[in-house]
Amino acid sequence: MHDIFHLPANISVLPVVHGSGDFALAVRRVMLEERFDCLAVPLPQSFQENVEQGVLALPAITMVVQRDGAPIESWTREWSPESDGDHDGEDDGDDDGGISYVPVDPCQPVIMALRVALGEHLDRAFIDLETDQFEPYGGVLPDPYALKRVALERFATANLPTIARPQQGQRTARIRHMAARLRALSARYRQVLFVCSLLDWPWIREAYLEEAPAETEHDDVQPTEIYELDPQTLVFLLGELPFITGLYERARSELEDDENLSIDGVKELLISSRARYRAELRGRARSITPHMLRLCVRYIRNLSLLNRRMTPDMYTIIVAAKQIGGDRYALHVAETLRDYPYVQSQGLDQVRMGIDRAGLPGGAVVRTVCRLPGPPISWCDCELQRRPEQDERRQWQLRWNTSSQCSWPPEDERIENFRSHVFERARTIMDADLARSEKFTTSLLDGIDIRETLRNWHTGDLFVKSLPPSRGGLDCVVMLFDSPADPRNYPWRTTWYAEHEQESTLAFYATDFRQEIVGPGIGVGTYGGAMFLYPPVRIVDVWTDTRLDFTETLEERLLAAACLHSECPRIALVSAYPPGAGWRRLARRYRKTWVHVPLSQFSDSTLAQLRLVHVLGGHQVRSYAAHFIRKA
Repeated sequence: MHDIFHLPANISVLPVVHGSGDFALAVRRVMLEERFDCLAVPLPQSFQENVEQGVLALPAITMVVQRDGAPIESWTREWSPESDGDHDGEDDGDDDGGISYVPVDPCQPVIMALRVALGEHLDRAFIDLETDQFEPYGGVLPDPYALKRVALERFATANLPTIARPQQGQRTARIRHMAARLRALSARYRQVLFVCSLLDWPWIREAYLEEAPAETEHDDVQPTEIYELDPQTLVFLLGELPFITGLYERARSELEDDENLSIDGVKELLISSRARYRAELRGRARSITPHMLRLCVRYIRNLSLLNRRMTPDMYTIIVAAKQIGGDRYALHVAETLRDYPYVQSQGLDQVRMGIDRAGLPGGAVVRTVCRLPGPPISWCDCELQRRPEQDERRQWQLRWNTSSQCSWPPEDERIENFRSHVFERARTIMDADLARSEKFTTSLLDGIDIRETLRNWHTGDLFVKSLPPSRGGLDCVVMLFDSPADPRNYPWRTTWYAEHEQESTLAFYATDFRQEIVGPGIGVGTYGGAMFLYPPVRIVDVWTDTRLDFTETLEERLLAAACLHSECPRIALVSAYPPGAGWRRLARRYRKTWVHVPLSQFSDSTLAQLRLVHVLGGHQVRSYAAHFIRKA
């Protein structure tokens, strides 16, 4: 350790930022590289037994609680973490007393120090003053990620001008008491390491050098208690995100590199959320490509820098995921970052944490104060479309109006625009098939043919392009998103007629929308294939037309219907592969020709959105459908 951390005699003070995984790694590194006989921590003696019990139970998360002197007979009020979502941190008079607590968190530097000390069989000293009502304090400090590039001594000393001197009161009394205890420990041990808050470090050093007397006596305090945590509320207790904390524990158990997990863990979080997102939505999920993940990481970085941080907080990650991947993906990110994989029951009572509140066993609601406070945290609202419950889905299915169905206009507009785009692509392909090259004589015609000119460069001749006007137009396009299609996957087959002149006549096969109800009177299916006739015409339902009964597959029936009803000699076909001999024979039967547009020319995210078809149980549903229809 640097000389700046050494006090006279044999005391070394290691200043840390509580709740930081990066500082926890720094503490572990110092303790394993140097030799110490005793570890001193800024906690009262009354916490020692239960805190060390919690440390030995790691990676299971626990918290050690000490109740204030408030009466506990009336602690019966029910509570949930969400009920205090708008709490502003002030005492509103609507609670059952208070507690101070120590989070037994693997990413707490003090807990890491105790973990190493227990493993190395070092003596431990809990040297803080016993206080009945702990008075919290905090300060804005630089992001601990700076330790990756800045030495610990430079980080600590750079903060000295910003650390305000504590006012007279409990904090000053605690500092003097800890300094006196350190002087006593220096007489008993050869080398003592004291891990304390960066905000207390200069004043403990000052009190130690001045030999300030410890004049305040210990308060009479309640005995401490140890509890398990509700896994869903770990995010309110841990210094790092529960998912990131789990990565630190995984690296520890599997001897992996954990030096950069505060950043690499965010990338793994996004990838894990993508896997859960795909598993839930299956074929309806938007394709979260590596390019989109790169954009999301860049978005997170920029938002963090705007907030003067190097590592992102939970709000920043969720907002970036929402903007890049949509509400549903952001919802999975929010759920994944709360997951801690090492939840293990220790047979203890369970506590539910909230924002400055906790629900103790029996329903008591208490104010909470952390004895190892990290940097100040601000909680923000981020609106996401929630996932409907199973009971809601069941009620929506029972109330479905079977006598009326209609589409959702924004989707109609999107797929009609795509149909127009496919027409333009097909016309370009048709024109390219008719183009020819000839030697330049008197006219440049439709421009110089660079390719043919270079091919004949040795002759010295110049070639020009001749693009004759295209013969015939296009009034039909067939899109085959899934081919060959399994009929069992696409039981819903129907023909929809245009509501106005800007829509096509549409025949398609899709998944059963009644199996995926996303709102009252709103179902969603996935296209397997579709045929568009534009301008719209009235035709017999493709799936009941006896003239098409000679076909065997869903694709052949759509293709035969296109040949039957199209008035143009060419039909645009969007599919993954070019039409085979069977489909070409089918076209010749009706004297038609396919113009193949490869499906690979369109992005996966575009196709994923186009394949979704929301079905509304009546035109009145359109008035509120946008509230329930979220982007996949």
